[in-house]
Amino acid sequence: MKLPVSILILACCTSAYAQENTLTLGGGLAAAPRYAGSKEMQLAPVIILDYQMANGLYASSMRGLGYGTALGNLSLDAALGVRGERLEKNESSIIGSRGSTELRGMGDIKASATANLHAGYSIVPGLVLGASASLPLSHKENGKTAGLDISGVLHEDKSDKLALSLGANFADQKYMQTYHGVSASQALRTGHKQFSPKAGMYEAVLKFAWEHHVDQRWTLTGMLGSSTLVREAARSPITRRNTAPTAAFYASYRY
Repeated sequence: MKLPVSILILACCTSAYAQENTLTLGGGLAAAPRYAGSKEMQLAPVIILDYQMANGLYASSMRGLGYGTALGNLSLDAALGVRGERLEKNESSIIGSRGSTELRGMGDIKASATANLHAGYSIVPGLVLGASASLPLSHKENGKTAGLDISGVLHEDKSDKLALSLGANFADQKYMQTYHGVSASQALRTGHKQFSPKAGMYEAVLKFAWEHHVDQRWTLTGMLGSSTLVREAARSPITRRNTAPTAAFYASYRY
């Protein structure tokens, strides 16, 4: 379970590094499932507060607190972030829903601090192969995840940029049990069959992103995509829909 909005932010269209200190503010709306496997969709605000320093350090409402650098064709990034909680009831906050009544009887999953690592390699200009990992620093029973992705720029000029990315996400057994499994006690409370998923690939992600520079400071960003649960996650008793759409649109201003 990730933060409701952060899964929709279009990193493929935004440079993580700057020649000078920059502050970016913005906002918009995003649409995503209430939880991975939910048949219910939700709208949530996109809140952008991002301070990027020229030395690579950054503090961001989307990326966390971290450091990024580029070494030739290789980019490296490490940050402290948060993996959001999941509740067994419909409860909303200023950052969107944190649960669903579809999960009644499953119990709540607490938010956990995470170490988020990412590496990207530019194969050719406009085509990047990436790898990432999210490691829990608290509530380690929530488990670890990792991902592989490839993103390519379809079109780019002075005002517009179009990009497409494909990704696959993997998880250890703890993560799979926490977010897609059903324990014996949960089975008694919910009536679901007990389910103990194995580690491995659990999700495929497709994203199409568009970035339009109105001028040197104002930018409009939009995204359409889908996330598909596969293998053990798709077979989970709490999965009501394997493939769900995702979308976002927001405006940002760079100082």
